[in-house]
Parts: sequence; C-alpha cells; structure tokens
Amino acid sequence: MSCSPVRYDAVIVGARVAGAATAMLLGRAGLRVLLLDRSRYGADTLSTHALMRSGVLQLHRWGLLDSIVDAGTPPIRRTTFRYAHEDVSVGIKAGHGIDALYAPRRTVLDPVLVDAAAAACADVRYGVTVSDVRRDARGRVTGVEGHDETGRTLAVDADIVIGADGLRSTVAARVGAPIEHQARAASAVVYGYWSDVDTDGYEWAYRSGVAAGLIPTNDGLTCVFAGGPPWRIGRGGRRVVDDIVHSASPAIAERLAAGTPPAGVRFFSGQPGFLRRAAGPGWALVGDAGSWKDPISTRGIADALRDAELLARAIVAAASGEVSERQAMSDYQMVRNRLTLPMLEAADAVSAYDWADDEIPALLRDLSASMAADLEVVVGFDATDVALLREAV
Repeated sequence: MSCSPVRYDAVIVGARVAGAATAMLLGRAGLRVLLLDRSRYGADTLSTHALMRSGVLQLHRWGLLDSIVDAGTPPIRRTTFRYAHEDVSVGIKAGHGIDALYAPRRTVLDPVLVDAAAAACADVRYGVTVSDVRRDARGRVTGVEGHDETGRTLAVDADIVIGADGLRSTVAARVGAPIEHQARAASAVVYGYWSDVDTDGYEWAYRSGVAAGLIPTNDGLTCVFAGGPPWRIGRGGRRVVDDIVHSASPAIAERLAAGTPPAGVRFFSGQPGFLRRAAGPGWALVGDAGSWKDPISTRGIADALRDAELLARAIVAAASGEVSERQAMSDYQMVRNRLTLPMLEAADAVSAYDWADDEIPALLRDLSASMAADLEVVVGFDATDVALLREAV
C-alpha cells in the first residue's frame, strides 16, 4: 500500500495515547491521516501508567499487546486494596483473551501506538506546534496552522481536525469547545520510581485524607504515588511521598524503606475533572482534551483508548456514507458522555478526600461499577457500531 497521500482526511494534533490510537484506527480503515506532535518520539510524560482491563483488551485486539509484553512490562495478576481496618485482595480473572493487566511506561506505550499508526500509513511528524485552526467562510474548521522547530510555518487542510493535545488543548481552545460538566475536587499527586521493592501486583492504600499506591512497571521499577488534596501535598518532593505513604499504609512505607529510592520525583498540582463538548463542524476532541478525570480514577489511559475507537468508528461511518457526519459525531458524544459521567462523579467523590475510613470502600465500589459498564461496551466493539452502542449504554 502506498503511504503518500495527496490530501488528508484527518489531521490529529497530539501523538500520545489517544491521538496515536485514533490515527492507527483511521489509517487501518484506509483514511489519509496526519499525526502531529510538538514533542519528540518516545518522550516521557506525566502518567498514572496503570491499564485497566478494557485498555488491555483493546491493545490485545489491535495486535499490540505482545509489543508491550516484549518490552518487559510485568503482568499484573492481583490488585490489593489496603484500608484502615482490612486488606482486600482481588485476583485478575482471565477473560476475552487476556489474563493479566499491565502498567507500561509511556516511553514504551506511546511509541508502540505511534509505530502502529505509521504502519497504517499515518504521516507522523514531531516537533510541530499547532497554534490555530483554519476555517471556511461558513465557520467550519478545515485544517490547522502552526510551525516546526525551525520556525517554518505549516498550514494543513483536512476534512476533520482532531484535538488529542491533552488537558490544556490548543484545539479545544481554538474551536471554543465548552465545558459541559465540571467536577469540584482535585488530587495533587507526587510519584517516582523505586527499585528493589517487594510488591505483588497493583496496591492501593487509603486512609482519611490521603491515598498511595504501588504500580509495577518496566525495568524492574515500581511507580510509587502519593495523593491528597492540594493543600496536603504542597509542592511535592520526596519527603511528601514518605509522609503520605506512611499515613496511608505503614506496611507499604516499611517495604519502600528497604528499596532503592529515585533521584527525584514528579509532581502534579491537581486539576478538577471536566467533560468538554466532543465535536462540532469539522472538529472533534479525544482523550484528555475532551474528558479529563482525576488521576485517582486510574482511568486516563484506558478511557483514551476507548474514546479513540469510538471516534474512529464514527469518522469512518460518516466517511463511508453510512450516516451523516452530524449524526456520527452526535453518537460519539452521546456514548462517550454516558460512559464518562458516572466515572467523573465517582472519581470526584474520592478525590475530595473528605471521606472517613469506613466510607472509602463504598466509594471505590462506585468507581469499579462505572468501569464494569465501560468494559461491556469495549467488549461489544467487536460486534456493533457506535450508533448501536448509543442504544445499548
């Protein structure tokens, strides 16, 4: 197949999880796609790492899970919740072709998706900063404008512009995508990568006002995170990690003390969750650009993969003439919203950190219930389309 388009059906701004996955799926469907990113190939980024079952299932279906495993990403076969008065351990049951969860570093996951997009004939360009969208006389978005690292200007026309450029999306700002739901609370998080830590799968620890966790990832490292309300986390740092982890679980803190700490840690100051309008004339949003959830939900990556497939299916359906573009985008937004709103609300209740020790298990069960509905839809991707999913959710 030739990979030399004369024009683009879609230009995607942001080559991270959501953007690269959308580019791959559109490319596999035969559309001509341009994927742009201002960063560089394989660059790291802030991330929760932990993939839930629906995300692992999609990577498996797309033929990409083996690459994640081959990169040395350890299988996760157990999740343990550590509460004030008990520990609850849950085994990962095999199903739908997968028997484990995974938490790849973004230096592993993002390149796997970008390579798959390039293999599907997407034109991938790094070092490009998009500054604005282009419009026709009717106000429809028709492309993007920007510049590369040398300062050379770029102007691209496309049938649809997709903003996959994260929490502070330039595309969302330029098209004026309104926020249609706003959460009230936010977790601040500090995390780093410890080595030589004894852990068995995902471990989440909760005490009144704080949360912490262990996430085994690549290169024999364990991502250790500490979360709480912004006033409790302050400006972050190793001392904050030690303090929060000890407050959340003295047993975990003892194991960390026996491990090898990192030279430094990373810090996220917090941002309340939101849901932006998903699409409009000539544009659409996917991933964090359209829907940001507090990191305590651990749903950012899995939801980005899910919404990439929802959006790609909608675009392909419109391009093939099966439905109008307006109906396809309406279906995309409706399904995304019905899946995302319960998750936003459940995550908001947890990230408020105003719960007592005996209340947090029930709040986490609400979070888990929203994930179960999400998994049911992802499983259904094999047998149905976005319009039918709209009726099923």
